[in-house]
Amino acid sequence: MASTNLQQKEKALVVALPPGVTPTIKSAYLSKIFNPLFTLGLLSLIFYPFISDSDIFGDNLGLAEITSASQPGHVAPRLTRRRHLATCWALHEKEKRSKGGLTRLQFFLMVFISTFSYYLIPSYFFPSISSLSFVCWIWKDSITAQQLGSGLHGMGLGSFGFDWSTIAGFLGSPLAYPAFAIVNVMVGFFLTVYVMIPVAYWSNAYEAKRFPSAKTFDFTGHTYNITRVLNQETFDLHEAAYNGYSKLYLSVFFAFTYGLSFATLAAAISHVVLFHGKTIMRMWKGTAVALQKLMGDVHTRIMKRNYEEVPSWWFYTILAVTLALSLITCEGFGRQLQLPWWGILLACAMALFFTLPIGIITATTNQQPGLNVITELVIGYLYPGKPLANVAFKTYVFYNASIIWGVVGPLRMFTKQGIYPEINWFFIVGFLAKVPVWILSRKFPEKKWIQLINMPIIFGATMSMPPARAVNCITWATVGLFFNVYIYRKYKGWWARHTYILSAALDAGVAFMGVILYFALQSKDILGPSWWGLEMDDHCPLAKCPTAPGIQVKGCPVL
Repeated sequence: MASTNLQQKEKALVVALPPGVTPTIKSAYLSKIFNPLFTLGLLSLIFYPFISDSDIFGDNLGLAEITSASQPGHVAPRLTRRRHLATCWALHEKEKRSKGGLTRLQFFLMVFISTFSYYLIPSYFFPSISSLSFVCWIWKDSITAQQLGSGLHGMGLGSFGFDWSTIAGFLGSPLAYPAFAIVNVMVGFFLTVYVMIPVAYWSNAYEAKRFPSAKTFDFTGHTYNITRVLNQETFDLHEAAYNGYSKLYLSVFFAFTYGLSFATLAAAISHVVLFHGKTIMRMWKGTAVALQKLMGDVHTRIMKRNYEEVPSWWFYTILAVTLALSLITCEGFGRQLQLPWWGILLACAMALFFTLPIGIITATTNQQPGLNVITELVIGYLYPGKPLANVAFKTYVFYNASIIWGVVGPLRMFTKQGIYPEINWFFIVGFLAKVPVWILSRKFPEKKWIQLINMPIIFGATMSMPPARAVNCITWATVGLFFNVYIYRKYKGWWARHTYILSAALDAGVAFMGVILYFALQSKDILGPSWWGLEMDDHCPLAKCPTAPGIQVKGCPVL
């Protein structure tokens, strides 16, 4: 970065590229899922190409840029990159310090050093500060109170986290999201966590009181023993053993999470058709006049005048190479990944089909609906009882999901053969939910806030839960609304100058201290002083207990 041979735009590219490489979390997660394969003799050589070609496959979708990021108003994907570019600007530009003020670089360094130092507290000395649940401290013996107050295992009422990794760890930096998107997320979060789930839980829908946590259960309320129904030699479902053991049960929140995923994708399709259908049709006609009118963003026009566009054949080449590698990876190695060649092509087709609706949602809200559930559903119906094939299939477009969709399969879960056939109604609900919003926006065009109601984001508000918890969403929204509503309106100049630099500095400080702590102390089992706050928990042990009578779980009272 210090080389004088690199201009600002080259440095910006260097800064922006690392988040686009294959995520470490994804690699670790897949290694956990596929770990049993190595006992079957599958060469570790298969692991790297599987991760790499599935991740790089998405790069060819740069072809969709013309319909998403190039249009006026479709700026949200740039928000996360703006943090990187703002950092690059702060490090690159020579700026004279104003009297009594700070340059961007000085501000970045000040926040970086402060965050770097502070992260010692939540990561080493006081991990419990990441989720403080005050309700649990008051009602220590009440299961109901702890389920309401726990930020990690309950509804999070009265919980908060004083840790940037709690705030930005799952949903990303709240400073990089437009305020209307945060409001949509919190409307969905409130309706799901504080209305729909409590009603379902306390009415004991799907025997909810027997299954309180986000795990997979058998009929007794204990964790589902997958080894009893899985053929250890072929990793296929052993149907006789399954029929003699138990159907698969989920917590009511876990089950509704899948239903909301169905609704999110259905709503995304109807949203794009209703609000962007005419635009897309005109663009597909390909007339030069239509394209000139649509590409009206002033920044896009400036970029097109001064820089050459990336040639389309680059993307086609990436697509061809990664597709070939994918086919070789899954068809080779004795087909131990279980996914046939037609599964690869189907996964690619689904990814391409959803690129446009999801791309438009992401371009306007910085929220990206996931395809994992719909891909799991499709391959689960077409290729049941093949958990590795299911995981491989969804990767082209982590453990509990492979059991639900791959081993047991949607046929035994979401039809009359299973426990949750009503969940399929979410498809229809999601598809129709956008229609009233569209009608109202046309009837009252002067009410601009109506057009900001985004049903895919409302339905998808809890898609990161689990692994995200209530405390993550609450603190994320609180910080995001404070900066992007209050600070934006009252100190707009400061907000415009410092917000993205602040976000990048917070991320950098936490990341650097996290790496140093791990290699210097935690990897050598040098832990902080032993006391109440050292536990990585919110001290709500009863929040995970069932409230159905007669269920025995270790550490929980029997009602």
